[in-house]
Amino acid sequence: MEDIYVIACTALVLNLPLIAAWILDRWLGDPPYIPHVVVGFGRMILFLEHKLNRGKARFLKGGIMCAGLVLGVYFFSFWGLRWIAGWSSGLLLVLQILLIFQCLAGTTLVREVCLVFQAVDFSLESGRKQVARIVGRDTSELSAQEVRTAALETLAENLSDGVIAPLFWYALLGVPGMLAYKMVNTLDSMIGYRNDRFRQIGCFAARLDDVANYIPARLTALLMIVVSRHLSLLTFVGRYGSQHASPNSGYPEAALAGILNCRFGGPHKYFGEEVWKPYIGNNNRLLGMNDMKKAIRINQCSETLMIILVILVTSTVSMLL
Repeated sequence: MEDIYVIACTALVLNLPLIAAWILDRWLGDPPYIPHVVVGFGRMILFLEHKLNRGKARFLKGGIMCAGLVLGVYFFSFWGLRWIAGWSSGLLLVLQILLIFQCLAGTTLVREVCLVFQAVDFSLESGRKQVARIVGRDTSELSAQEVRTAALETLAENLSDGVIAPLFWYALLGVPGMLAYKMVNTLDSMIGYRNDRFRQIGCFAARLDDVANYIPARLTALLMIVVSRHLSLLTFVGRYGSQHASPNSGYPEAALAGILNCRFGGPHKYFGEEVWKPYIGNNNRLLGMNDMKKAIRINQCSETLMIILVILVTSTVSMLL
């Protein structure tokens, strides 16, 4: 009994920054009054893109830019945190909590999805404007069903990109790995498009994001299925997950479509160009508030399960070492 108590206390102390950051995210989301590290990443990317996205060798310049930013973030945070650890353990703890907190993006999108469903019930135009805050596609011609579908697709994808993937890289490489992943994800969201402007300079960023999310996307789908207690959906996810245009996004989207017994996908407009995404599922039923509430419950339960898994993994590795 005493050994179990010691192990539990060790796990709690070791994972205190993660637990505190997760509680902060559940409580605050992304408060606008705190400077955000990802905003800083975005400004660096925008500055370099304007400087490098011209002339010849844009693919090469894009690759060098991405590699430099990702490796720079990792090594700068690695040595920076080590230096702070030797100076003040209290400051190290606060900084770790803040950085992990800013790398988790679960609560804010959950709130945004709730607002989308409330807005579209008020008026279609309100719903279109609200969903435009969280999706990259053109929302001006979406129907009410398409607005709701877009919000739920984004919720599933963000569970992978905004929660499970950062936690996966935290378990693997600590806070520096988590920050490096956020740089990869920010690069993809800003320049990883197949249009005339970004096709060459953003190609490396898009491929790097695919690699970084390969395991987390599939892990996200598995967690969603486990918390839904419908293991038979593994076949559904295996069938539809690989049909998505993205090598990763289809898996969490397929998991949620299977859990809700609905259909995702279809034609979307990005920067004035129509992009056809294969359908995930075949039940094109109307979505409503109950579907949103169920999706959010699955989202939050999956996040909680991942936190528990990360704590178990990091604690076990620490004790073995």
